[in-house]
Amino acid sequence: MSLFQIDTRTEEKSEEHQSLHLAKELKRKGLPFLFVVQLESFLHQKALEAELPVFPLKIGKGFNFPALFKLARMMKRKKCLLAHFFGDNSLQIGSAAASLAKVRYQVVSRDVYFPPRKSSFSRRKYKKKMDAIIANSEGIKKVLIEAGIGPDKIEVIPSGIDFSSFEKDAFVFSKDDYLRREFSFVSDDYLVGIMADLVDHKGQKYLIQTANILKKHSPKIKMIIVGESPLRMELDKLTRDSDVGDIDFVLGFHEDAPKILASLDLFVLSPYLEAMWGSLLDAMACQLPVVATRGGGVPEVILHGETGLLVPPNNPLALAKAILKLYNDRRLAFRLGQRGYEVIHQKFSCEAMAEKVVTLYENIGLRKWIRFHSRA
Repeated sequence: MSLFQIDTRTEEKSEEHQSLHLAKELKRKGLPFLFVVQLESFLHQKALEAELPVFPLKIGKGFNFPALFKLARMMKRKKCLLAHFFGDNSLQIGSAAASLAKVRYQVVSRDVYFPPRKSSFSRRKYKKKMDAIIANSEGIKKVLIEAGIGPDKIEVIPSGIDFSSFEKDAFVFSKDDYLRREFSFVSDDYLVGIMADLVDHKGQKYLIQTANILKKHSPKIKMIIVGESPLRMELDKLTRDSDVGDIDFVLGFHEDAPKILASLDLFVLSPYLEAMWGSLLDAMACQLPVVATRGGGVPEVILHGETGLLVPPNNPLALAKAILKLYNDRRLAFRLGQRGYEVIHQKFSCEAMAEKVVTLYENIGLRKWIRFHSRA
């Protein structure tokens, strides 16, 4: 018998890393499992590099019946005992295959702040088919409960990160000049950056207004928006229209995330609606001080005055004041960065995340099975 971890997403985002971290921990624990991914995706590549037992499927974005039947056959062949889906797309095809294969247990992880639509396939699956639903923040749990999903099914397990990529060769303790070289910044420029997809609820447009305010107080503060996707052209236009001039955009940030973060002096978040930011945890792993808005699950990570500064969402002036506070008080900025680093190591490691997920598997009926294989 085996576990199936199913993540059919194709983009490289922090959410995809959660399934990869969990798969690595399952391998380390000696549990038999199969990692189901999109053929030739980021996860497929990383799974091969990590020598994980991987089953690649060519699914695409629609409902792919040949892939569904192929997955169901593999589930029967491997005697799948539990199927764990990451995201609604994985749930759609994975749960259908699990039903055909008569898989005993089904679990889904949800990391977005939007509720399943009332008429959606996913909401029906959440209510009737899932033995457990993993929310990566209390905020998501609240959204799911408001959507009519029973709280007894929902388990809050925060995202975890692999610290090794940020600590390699004493990375955390040294500054990198990657962005300074890339954009010809000088040594005393103060680099403030955000890493996120350019979508409306991330609030980057408020950062442009914030940059306009900061420019009047200190021309040495430089704003860097790192991301990609739909709002790029709109943000470019907003930047030109507001005559800020000191905002730089960096695309394709994922592979260079450690280098980019090491180049920054301060990390900023501007969402008004967000579950949990992987880039926030990454920034804290780099000991960066953080200024963030009280949006979604962010206050579950950032404690005001202890691990960062929090301001109201959609408020460029408040955001600018908090950035200026840390720009002018480098001791406070250093203290917040140090404390944030300590907290995420205590609470947000991928090992801690995986341990909680495995405990959840045990609690829904796999305790004896897991203990048997863990001892083997």
